[in-house]
Amino acid sequence: MTALPRLYAHPFSSYCQKVLVALYEQDTPFEYRHLESPGAMDELAGLWPMKRFPVLLDGDRTVLEATCIIEYLQQRHPGRHRLIPDAPDTALDVRQMDRFFDNYVSTPQQKIVFDRLRPADRRDPHGVDEARAMLDTSYAWLDRHMAERTWAAGEQFSLADCGAAPFLFYADWTHPIPGSCANVHAYRARLLSRPSMVRAVEEARPYRHYFPLGAPDRD
Repeated sequence: MTALPRLYAHPFSSYCQKVLVALYEQDTPFEYRHLESPGAMDELAGLWPMKRFPVLLDGDRTVLEATCIIEYLQQRHPGRHRLIPDAPDTALDVRQMDRFFDNYVSTPQQKIVFDRLRPADRRDPHGVDEARAMLDTSYAWLDRHMAERTWAAGEQFSLADCGAAPFLFYADWTHPIPGSCANVHAYRARLLSRPSMVRAVEEARPYRHYFPLGAPDRD
């Protein structure tokens, strides 16, 4: 029997959730190597010395970074539908929105969170202010973008939405989405009602005490 692809991941990580949402959307069989399991971090370090996750091991192939893992899974372990469309222009739209959520939602959100984890005398208040300003700009742009669409790149759930789900989930905890951004709130609600994201959120629920800003009593 061929071994299943093995995912090294932690359920509370937003980038791990991005891959998990894709796997759950596609009903793709895989081995979940939970990084709090004995020996899992040592195995991860042997595959990728940066010790960043998620990492996918498929046979003798190691795949790094959430977006690349999802692309690889589509090529080698295709599921029920294509998260990256075949049509070049539509695929470009999907990849563009994927980069938007990675760079302009997740990156500033994580800047704020990671800054809180630093010793108080080594924090970067100016950098945090810049991150909050970027999130405000991102929310406003996304609100206009989502005015007449269901999902990030149109009417089909895609790679971009796999990232948007956990990134907006945590971003709203970190720097709340303004009430004026009704389209973003509605999109976030659609994402959180998706069965794949419901599953990811429930798997992560026992680890909410890890959130350094204090997880809100919602979601």
